[in-house]
Amino acid sequence: MTWIDRALLFSPIDYAAVLILVGAWLGIGWRIEKLSPNKPSVSMMMDEFRRKWMHEMVTRQPRMFDAQVVAAMRQGSTFFASTTMIAIGGGLALLGNTERLAGVASDLAIGSAPALVWEIKILVVILLLSNAFLKFVWAHRLFGYCAVLMAAVPNDPEDQQAYPRAAQAAEICITAARSFNRALRATYFALASVAWILGPIALIAGSVATLAVLYRREFASHSRTVLLNTGS
Repeated sequence: MTWIDRALLFSPIDYAAVLILVGAWLGIGWRIEKLSPNKPSVSMMMDEFRRKWMHEMVTRQPRMFDAQVVAAMRQGSTFFASTTMIAIGGGLALLGNTERLAGVASDLAIGSAPALVWEIKILVVILLLSNAFLKFVWAHRLFGYCAVLMAAVPNDPEDQQAYPRAAQAAEICITAARSFNRALRATYFALASVAWILGPIALIAGSVATLAVLYRREFASHSRTVLLNTGS
């Protein structure tokens, strides 16, 4: 079977659905991380709070609370990395047994398709989960770097290195959180891509629904309102 024959296994609406999935994933990520003074996202507002956190840490004695917060963030990234690894393993196992998936699809009256079609649909889910896994692992490492930098901040606020090092810790913490959030978004769209098993229309609906949920949480949620009103 040539690559042209493989390409013809999918309809134009399948290709359009995949483009919508990828476009929604990349588009909402760009919008969330865009510096917009008029309408910042929750993630961007939290970046400023992380800078304020590290600034306050310089004069906080003892710093047990700060250490506990970083430890909790590392535990969160570890949990999600482990979860995505398990999901990737399940996807790989299913990739080698597409006949059973085809049988389930036939029982649900979804329709019949060659094994290659099911394999590619599963592969899309695995690729998104793999992207999430790598970002969760990187976030875990960055949170570790942040902990080391925090430990390197002098206890004396009058020390010339105190606030510069605290600023460095804040930027590393922000980078770690950004990687963590990107991993979560990849996980959300991996779940949306599972809908492709039901057909391209289901994939489009899942992508749009995921996009709407992410947009609401970042730009129209109650938590965003609370963050905006914190300084008032």
